[in-house]
Amino acid sequence: MALSAPGIGSNLDVNNIISQLMTLERQPLAALDNKEAAYQAKLSAYGTLKSALSTFQGSVHGLSNLSKFQAVKASPADATVLTASAMSNAVPGNYAINVTQLAKSQTVMADGKADMTSVIGNGTLTFQFGTISGGSFDSGTGHYTGATFTQDAAQASKTVTIDATNNNLQGIRDAINAAAVGVTATIVNDGSATPYRLVLTSNATGAASSMKISVSGDAALQNLLAYNPAGTQNLAQTSTAQNAALTVNGVSVTGSSNSISGAIQGVTLNLLKDASSTTLTVTRDSASVQTAVQSFVDAYNSLNKVLNDMTAYDAATKQAAVLQGDFTVANLRNQVRSTLNSTIAGLSGNYTLLSQIGVSFQSNGTMKLDSSKLQAAVSSNFADIAGLFADTGKPSDSLISYSSATTKTTPGSYAVNVTRLATKGTLVGAAAANTTISAGSNDTLTFAIDGVTASVTLTAGVYTAATLAAMVQSAINGVSAFSSMGVSVAVTESAGVLTLTSNRYGSASTVSVTGGNGATDLLGVAPVSTAGLDAAGTINNVTASGAGQYLTGATGDVSEGLKIQVTGGSTGARGTVNYSQGYAYKLDRLMDGFLASTGPLSSRTDGITSSIKDINSRREALNRRLVDIERRYRIQFASLDKMMSSMNQTSNYLAQQLANLPK
Repeated sequence: MALSAPGIGSNLDVNNIISQLMTLERQPLAALDNKEAAYQAKLSAYGTLKSALSTFQGSVHGLSNLSKFQAVKASPADATVLTASAMSNAVPGNYAINVTQLAKSQTVMADGKADMTSVIGNGTLTFQFGTISGGSFDSGTGHYTGATFTQDAAQASKTVTIDATNNNLQGIRDAINAAAVGVTATIVNDGSATPYRLVLTSNATGAASSMKISVSGDAALQNLLAYNPAGTQNLAQTSTAQNAALTVNGVSVTGSSNSISGAIQGVTLNLLKDASSTTLTVTRDSASVQTAVQSFVDAYNSLNKVLNDMTAYDAATKQAAVLQGDFTVANLRNQVRSTLNSTIAGLSGNYTLLSQIGVSFQSNGTMKLDSSKLQAAVSSNFADIAGLFADTGKPSDSLISYSSATTKTTPGSYAVNVTRLATKGTLVGAAAANTTISAGSNDTLTFAIDGVTASVTLTAGVYTAATLAAMVQSAINGVSAFSSMGVSVAVTESAGVLTLTSNRYGSASTVSVTGGNGATDLLGVAPVSTAGLDAAGTINNVTASGAGQYLTGATGDVSEGLKIQVTGGSTGARGTVNYSQGYAYKLDRLMDGFLASTGPLSSRTDGITSSIKDINSRREALNRRLVDIERRYRIQFASLDKMMSSMNQTSNYLAQQLANLPK
């Protein structure tokens, strides 16, 4: 008969005995749990460290930008007259500014209509922009007499199609606005018997933004909107386009908009009020430099505190921090300190160490900024401070500019020799152009420019060679297929022969005519197309790669990735470019290495994660083994229990037999 519960036959507490035995068997599990807890603590600490390094990198990355240390302020005495902004190349000084007039845009108005929904007509509107000169203007009629209109080649011609979907006054307004031709259309109700007037305003200010509107199609549409300041004027001018006019320290300055750049080097003036005067003070923004350097110091001190907390040892409690003695953290700390204590290689200027501008280490390992020393450095050598923090290149030739570098570029001074200047692609006509353009006869051409092909429709009319060149340039640059790809040309003429020049430099710069009914009239039978050439030369006496106006240091050389722009000058030796990497830039790159997916922190955390997975595998195996051990114990004790039960029965039987023996 089977026993109903362990220990009944032997009177032993089998469950308790097995429980105690299993507690001993589970001791390796506790060791694994402790080891996993230690690994999890390290994993959490590395996560905190990664977060701290990422925050530190964000701070130094922002400080690796030159502009952080080259800010200049432009402060007007009277902000109601103008506001101003300054770039890093602005020259400090005081400027007297007198604003004579503000720039304005042209507005023209159509005759009134009885309603906005009656059909007017279909056709095409072509908008051109330019300057109205000569003759006289009657403010009563809003018309010019004896004036001329000279198209501005820099402003693209645009067209608007009027068809059955938009051929009323309201539709024409909406079509013009939707086409983004540089004109805003509105409808004004003047309260008369025919109150609805279409009003067109040029979006650009300045005398060169006056409008000329050519209309092809139905007569009613032409009678409403055709406008040529030098001819038929079916619109009346209500506001005259004009340039801004001002003096800067007594020198007359004009501009097409109320935002004037270039009158004062590196300064943009935003004019607000005419017939008024003020003074402008341009100064170096030393406060922004103080803030930037203090931010650098604070960022380092924050990181340093995290590293200290993670590696500290409390002698009182005899407790070590989680990463105390960790090689990866020690290596990180050493590399950061080594970077900050090194001299900036390749840096030309008065400062090559942080201590020279007032940044120093304290005995407790923190950084401190001496604001007075930094201010003295700002006052004496403002331009040299940026190089201590950002990566920068300084060419000795004014017609060579530093563009960029890569992580493979080694700091140093590199000689530059230019063997060829970059050129632009051109298309030169084979004969003088026909200056009369007729719709449907010689008004279309197809051009391939910088790898983009599109058709162009010229505006019909009788031109001079100069005005034809301006119209062709405007028409080409107004084609969206070109403008959307950043493709444009400049068109000039000499003895009536047109030359089209791509505004791009290098071997990718090409201009050719591939078809159209006006190709021969405009450019002759066999116009000559010449592709542009890339700049060529050496950097560090090694042949550089050329692309447009840019030369880039050769692969495998210490100058690899150093990119400079040659904007002019002559061929031959062109001085040097000093390339340097400031502290913020180098620390940014250092953090890249530590935080990379293949970096030491990821390698360390991957190793810890792998160890935790191994512990879990061992725990699962041990738990399976413990189940088997407990089963074996229970089988063994069940056998013992059965055996002892049998022995007890035998003992009882013998005792009974002995008791029955005769005495």
